[in-house]
Amino acid sequence: MELQGARRAATAAVGALLALLMLAGCGSGDSGGHDSAAADERAAGPAMAEREPAGEPAPGGAGAATDTRVEQRAIIYTGSLEVRVDDVEVAAREAVAVATRAGGFVGGDRRRSAAADAVAELELRVPADRFHPVVEELARLGSQQRRTIETQDVTEETVDLDARIATQRARVDSARRLLAQADSISDLISLENELGRREADLASLEAKKRRLADLTALSTITVSLAGPNASTEEDDQLGFLTGLSGGWKVFLTSMTVLVTVLGAVLPWLLVFGVPLGLLWWWHRRRRGHRPTEPALVAPIGAPPPPGVTGGGVSAAPPVPGARSAP
Repeated sequence: MELQGARRAATAAVGALLALLMLAGCGSGDSGGHDSAAADERAAGPAMAEREPAGEPAPGGAGAATDTRVEQRAIIYTGSLEVRVDDVEVAAREAVAVATRAGGFVGGDRRRSAAADAVAELELRVPADRFHPVVEELARLGSQQRRTIETQDVTEETVDLDARIATQRARVDSARRLLAQADSISDLISLENELGRREADLASLEAKKRRLADLTALSTITVSLAGPNASTEEDDQLGFLTGLSGGWKVFLTSMTVLVTVLGAVLPWLLVFGVPLGLLWWWHRRRRGHRPTEPALVAPIGAPPPPGVTGGGVSAAPPVPGARSAP
């Protein structure tokens, strides 16, 4: 009986041990799963925070994050259009209305004539996110002749400016603290000059940042509207009138250069040329009134020099007589 009781106790102990081992394995598996899930959430946390604003659910996977990074880049859009229209005035008003509806404004307006050969050139500033739709609307105002679109990525320049502005602000604050602690006149003057230079550098950097922000926030579109009979730049490239216009421009440029050179030389001529000219004229006039030297005359009664007759002319040598024939 005692042996059977011992066997039953051992069997119960083994069963209890197996049950404890199974429970421990299940618990470790559940905790491992929770730990891995928590690790995944921690790893994805920064990416999700960067991808979506606070308080909003994530819209999707990695594609949304890539698009957000592209949109966050600082890009300057610049475009130019040349459109031939039937009525320049009507098309110009419609172009201004297109820019206004997009939230932009007119930066420049230049027009020539009001007939069929009229030409208008408008400079429109529109928000960057409305740049391409506005370009398409402007192209539909008439017959598009030319389109040019340029982009400039200034993201790195913007980031560099932000870092330089932060550093310069720290330098300005440091100079102000040192200025407050100055205990001599020389130190005060030196620190004031240094603070002024640092504040000027900071103001220059902030102006550049504002300029970049304006260019990236508002894109520029230059649209040229030409009437049915207006001549375009391509039409004026060849022909007699083109050559005449070019030659006249060159002539005017040459005359401008000549007049400029003459204006630069004229003061020197007045200062040095006029006195030298007067001196030369006075010298010529003095030589013209100088008396001539009298001719040399031999004294009366003096024998003439050899070979000279009394009249002052050399006598001809005697001619030998002709010989008679034998």
